[in-house]
Amino acid sequence: MNLFGQQDHLWQYVLAALTLLLSLFASGHAVVNKRDSRAAMLWVAFVWFVPVLGALLYFIWGVNRIKRRAILLRGKLERYSARHVVEFCSVERLAALLPAASSHLISLAYATAKVMSRPLLPGNNVEPLINGDAAFPAMLEAIARARHSITLSTYIFDRDEAGLAFTAALGAAVRRGVEVRVLIDATGTRYSWPPILGELRREGVCHARFLPTFPLWRLLSLNLRNHRKSMVVDGKIGFTGGMNIRVGNCLAKHPAHPVQDLQFSVTGPVVAQLQEVFADDWFFTTRQALRGELWFPPLTSAGTMLARGISDGPDEDFEILRWVILGALTTARRSICIVTPYFLPEPSIISALSLAAMRGVRVDIVLPSKSNLPFVQWASTAHWWQVLEHGCRIWLTPPPFDHSKLLIVDGGWSLVGSANWDPRSLRLNFEFNLESYDQGLARKLEEIAAAKLKQARRVTLDEVDARSLPVRLRDGAARLLTPFL
Repeated sequence: MNLFGQQDHLWQYVLAALTLLLSLFASGHAVVNKRDSRAAMLWVAFVWFVPVLGALLYFIWGVNRIKRRAILLRGKLERYSARHVVEFCSVERLAALLPAASSHLISLAYATAKVMSRPLLPGNNVEPLINGDAAFPAMLEAIARARHSITLSTYIFDRDEAGLAFTAALGAAVRRGVEVRVLIDATGTRYSWPPILGELRREGVCHARFLPTFPLWRLLSLNLRNHRKSMVVDGKIGFTGGMNIRVGNCLAKHPAHPVQDLQFSVTGPVVAQLQEVFADDWFFTTRQALRGELWFPPLTSAGTMLARGISDGPDEDFEILRWVILGALTTARRSICIVTPYFLPEPSIISALSLAAMRGVRVDIVLPSKSNLPFVQWASTAHWWQVLEHGCRIWLTPPPFDHSKLLIVDGGWSLVGSANWDPRSLRLNFEFNLESYDQGLARKLEEIAAAKLKQARRVTLDEVDARSLPVRLRDGAARLLTPFL
């Protein structure tokens, strides 16, 4: 009995020692490697308050392995850069092209050039398409006219009326001899059941899932998702924005869960940058390279806009979008207009917004009054006072839920695309946005934002401060989890 008792005690000591070592290693890794001190603190607390399980979850969700995996998958293949017929627009050339009212934006161009490898390209045209009612017919028409190639990347591709229409159109293109590649985020395929994958197979559409979470070792990438939305037809006609493929975006059909959103049609040399990002993602996922004029034909001028694609993700492009946003906020002199479905700003962005308002810049932040994710809305509300007290204005738009994403600065610079104003978009997700130095596009986007503001209700600091104690505690507790949302 004594021998068995001693063995039991020995195993208890060994288990305790292993638990201690695991917790020390996990918390030490978080302290050394996490750039966000709040995230590091939360992970350390979680590791120690939830022994073993906390450390295991940290190694699954808290460690960014995607850069290492991307390098291993690409091998010696560098990111692909298409040949451009038009001459790049250097920062010096941009200074000569900007109108007087936008001349100060040259400092933003200098800052962006420091973090971006892709050049600013002239000769583009970008047109907003409001909701799926305008976007889906335009995209389906482009698919119907495709003669050579189609690439489509999306986060959510539902098996509903909209998804089936896209699948049928893509299948018809395949039967015409068009080369089609479809990339869907693995998590995004689970928003409808059965998933759209079976329909794509039946239509003969070549497709792949980005970072599937099975087998078991791929669970380590569970928290890293491809949130990009883009389509390129024949290498010449592009679509990008924040719109998923689901019938909820078609408000005219009166869906059960309507969602407002924006997509953009793109023509001109910048379309090649949309295609470059898809080609890199496709190679990352399938190890198949998309090269040559089938995917990258010569592109000539299609308008007067200066535009650039901005890819962002937890790999080589880490935090590029965050730097661009901070540059835009600190450059603004007259106005900043933000439209976003999720507003969970980190301290540096809160400071930049507040300082802009204190400098006399009109800062409008347009959010949905009712989020599709209540927990995220609670956390967002807990942030509001920090910008309201310094003069920023927050507006809440009525339902249906608005998933649109816009940033407009001084009526001369715009940022559109897939990214939200939250840590997930700025640190974890793979995103694609498009920046433009063009007063015409900025004017159109300001008109869209103004239409939203007409229906919106302004939030006051007194209203936020008047929340009951239980609500404030709920919102504050949700805010603590902001790094994970």
